[in-house]
Formats: sequence, structure tokens, C-alpha cells
Amino acid sequence: MNRVLPAGYEISTDPERLDPALIHQWLSKDAYWALGRSREKQDLAIAGSLNFGVYDRASGSQFGYARVITDRATFAWLCDVYIAPAVRGEGLGTALTAAVRDHLAPYGLRRILLATADAHSVYAEVGFAPLEKPEKWMALGEQ
Repeated sequence: MNRVLPAGYEISTDPERLDPALIHQWLSKDAYWALGRSREKQDLAIAGSLNFGVYDRASGSQFGYARVITDRATFAWLCDVYIAPAVRGEGLGTALTAAVRDHLAPYGLRRILLATADAHSVYAEVGFAPLEKPEKWMALGEQ
């Protein structure tokens, strides 16, 4: 289930490499789950998360993003996974998700969750599956 990153790209968790303005633009204007999110809220989300960027090796330009909210002991929430439209279909989304999974593996987390309306196959390829007992789960806020 290991997904190889396409040639010419790299993934980094270095927060200094992130382009917060670009991430905000992507999410607030193109991601159905974050449309209209303010820059201030996005910056707070980045600051409180473990962040992953996908970059072009040659230019250093950012082409993807994902963030994880975690206690690094028992639980993680994968969210804001985004690949720039110009490079979709190259396998970057699956490779990014696999990199997140692999990065979190040493923590021995009991559960990593995510929510998606349209990318089930991307996540299934790296091991995610629908909840076995969704009736056990509850949510407060938007659903």
C-alpha cells in the first residue's frame, strides 16, 4: 500500500516552506469544505496543526497541502487535503495521503479519521475505510 511520490516532487513538514497565502486561496475559493474561510482562521488552523506540503523539487513551488490535528498519542484528524488543479491526476493526492499515514505510524495512534464527499478512492488506496459502526459516532457543529 505504499505510494511512490511522482518524480520531480517532494513532501515536507517544514512549516517554513508553507505558502499560507496560497493555501488560503486554494481552500477558501476552491475547496467545498472551506469556501469562504477567512485568512485569519486559516492561519490559526495552520499554526495549530501538523502540516504537509507538496513541492516541485526544482522550483520549490507548492502544489499541495494537508494538515493533521493530533495529540501524537491516540488520535489524529486528517483534513484540508488539497492538490492544485494543474497537477491533479498525477498521483500526488494519494502520495500525500500515504506520506501522512507513514509519518503518523510511529506514534501508534488508535485512529486517524477524515471526512470526504468525493475522494473515497484516494483514501481507500492508502488504507482508509468507512466507519464500521457509524452509529457510535456523534458530531457537534456542521455535518
